[in-house]
Amino acid sequence: MLDLLSFVPKARLQPGVALSPDATMVAYSYNPARQFGLWIAPVTGGQPRCLVEFPDRAVRQAAWSPDGKSLVFTADRNGDEQYQIYRIPVTGGQPERLTTADDRQHTLAAKPYDPTGRYLIYAANDRDQAVQDLIIRDLQGDTERRHIPVGKGFYKPVGTSPDGRWVLIEGFSANIDSDCYLLDLHAPGAEPVLVTDSSAYFDPVCWAPDSTGFYLLTTVWGEYVAGARYSLQDGTLRPAVSADWDVETLREVGETLLWTLNENGRSVLHLRRGQAEPTSPALPSGVIRALDLSRDGTVATIQIETAARPAEIAVLELESGALTYLTDTRPAALSKIEAIEPQPVTVSARDGRSVHGLLYRPHGAGPFPAVMWIHGGPENQERFTYERSGLYQHLLNQGIAIYCPNMAGSTGYGMTFRTQLYRDWGGIDLRDFEDATAHLRSLPSIDPDRLAVAGASYGGFAALSCLTRLPHLWSAGVSFCGPSNLVTLATACPPTWRTFVNTVLGDPHDQADAERLRRCSPITYVDQLTAPLLVIQGAHDPRVPKQESDQIVAKLRSRGVDVRYSVYDDEGHGFTKRDNEITANADIADFLITHLKPR
Repeated sequence: MLDLLSFVPKARLQPGVALSPDATMVAYSYNPARQFGLWIAPVTGGQPRCLVEFPDRAVRQAAWSPDGKSLVFTADRNGDEQYQIYRIPVTGGQPERLTTADDRQHTLAAKPYDPTGRYLIYAANDRDQAVQDLIIRDLQGDTERRHIPVGKGFYKPVGTSPDGRWVLIEGFSANIDSDCYLLDLHAPGAEPVLVTDSSAYFDPVCWAPDSTGFYLLTTVWGEYVAGARYSLQDGTLRPAVSADWDVETLREVGETLLWTLNENGRSVLHLRRGQAEPTSPALPSGVIRALDLSRDGTVATIQIETAARPAEIAVLELESGALTYLTDTRPAALSKIEAIEPQPVTVSARDGRSVHGLLYRPHGAGPFPAVMWIHGGPENQERFTYERSGLYQHLLNQGIAIYCPNMAGSTGYGMTFRTQLYRDWGGIDLRDFEDATAHLRSLPSIDPDRLAVAGASYGGFAALSCLTRLPHLWSAGVSFCGPSNLVTLATACPPTWRTFVNTVLGDPHDQADAERLRRCSPITYVDQLTAPLLVIQGAHDPRVPKQESDQIVAKLRSRGVDVRYSVYDDEGHGFTKRDNEITANADIADFLITHLKPR
């Protein structure tokens, strides 16, 4: 039987893809060896080249200079998310560090240069840890303009208009609380000006190529995220793309408008030329995690992932529809067996809502043991991707089914569904998990007496909630960087996250909120947990501090509960190092197989 390594991709990609100005090269973050490095490859195919690989830093964002002669990128150390900005010539060499404040976050704009390449635009919390300022760096004079947010928690720059005058900025407090701002780059004393003003969600994504407006994602017209165009001339907002699904992203070049819709967990690409009817290029059924479009609108570079193939960089010729892969991360097992794809499942929740999800069934009749794997976020969605770097497919090959619910709070099903979990972690979601588990146990192909629950980040919290508050259902559980105490989690959040945490969880310094957070925390019910538990934690995790795992492990061990605790001293919230990820997934697989399929 194939082992886990047989299902592990040859490399993993950070989300993102950057097409060079002349559309001849593409840049991306890739880890075929140990660490995520900066790679470039010709769009026509050919040998990719690694420009940068640090021993202890992971490359995250990357962007080209306007002349295509260099790239800027961000990198953090051991997953601490304190990103620094670097620059390197496309010919290679030693990267130049452009930021100097250690232990602070620096985030590049999606398109971080003005058209001349003189100004570099990014955000940083180097002045005040709780605030993310907008910084415009003059690379010629080595000076900077700094703009401090007013109202919103922090600034997130998008890019400069093609004519070089305006900087487009997102003002952000929480995932659904964002607005669009404009800054006149030609006016030295100007400050960002708010141009959207309502209770809806506004997420700016790109400039129109003629600089007369910009595109954004918004819920101003309904439940689902639509694409809109803002006009600088008259300040009006008009629909550009809408559907009964969320618009994920959109780009315009000349007469070409390109966008993707999240259609029931799959990304569907749409293309419109001028006033012609939209078409949909035939792509593999999966998720487009990133997209960039050439200046002439003929070529798109995408990062695409399916349930049967890990994330890859590919080039799409928009006229012919031809798709060329520039990477090949397919693991050895996929040349020997066919990957199992999930089937959509809908469960009726007790309050009348529909809870969608994906069910992976092993080959054969069963009944199979099963793992309910809960996604992170929680504002996220279980989708048609090659999940957990091959762990799902390995467990399926071992005869273990996997069920992935999209509980209340998940994205993809409208804004009301998405926000139902706000300030109710451990409430409506736990009821959804109980209803979903009842459905799972009723299936003839599933053994109701051999179930495990697992998840990472919010999913780790959810797994701990299930294990402590629905203890009779589970034979085992896995929590990967999962919060156990919502009071301590909210108190210790990163400074820039304060308004976000107050919105989504509650204010731990407010007595009523603190009592609710305590009542909904797994640690409150830890004495009810009896199933064997595996806990995995990164020592440098800035989002879910190690204390969250420490305290529940200590409580369980004091009672003699079977708990295994693995701490990775050189990781943060998730894995940046390939060998660590493989080791952790192997431990998860062995743990689940041991407790669900007794030898």
